Amino acid sequence: MILWYGSSQSQLECRTGTVRYTFNTVRRAIPVLFVVFSAIPHLIAVDQSFSRVKVPDSKGKPVNAVLTFSDQKQAVEIRPTKVPGLTIPYSRIYKFSYEYTKRHRVSEGTLATAPLGIGALMMLTKGRSHWLQIDYDDPQNVRKFYVLRMDKHDYLRILEAVKAHTGKDADVLGNANKR
Repeated sequence: MILWYGSSQSQLECRTGTVRYTFNTVRRAIPVLFVVFSAIPHLIAVDQSFSRVKVPDSKGKPVNAVLTFSDQKQAVEIRPTKVPGLTIPYSRIYKFSYEYTKRHRVSEGTLATAPLGIGALMMLTKGRSHWLQIDYDDPQNVRKFYVLRMDKHDYLRILEAVKAHTGKDADVLGNANKR
């Protein structure tokens, strides 16, 4: 049945034409919506990486590293430059600890330049560091820990990522309220 309405023949519209147009639009949109909704779980499980992290090498010297929270592998990955990396599964981690430290900058370089005045000025200032300790069990069920130094621009985002990806809060050690 076709219903016509309008005051003149130039303004006549067919009601069945609009129904066909709507059905065709919905029929075209269904595959697009299916793809979008099926991609949402994969978008939520995105890896989150932080490149401004330092970890100790075999001699104890700090080297640059990349810290990655991988939801696909369900693990924390630490990839230092020029040193073999470490992968810790979320299920083996039993604690995260955060610590904020301040100490005077006294080193061989500042002692050598102290007579010039530059080293003396550097020794009067304090260096601030943000540390994250990951306590975990290795495959032989031996308790181990890994310490990394976080950048001052990333430490809050790393602590949020710890909570979001592993579900564990980082214990705050020391006097972190004074940061």
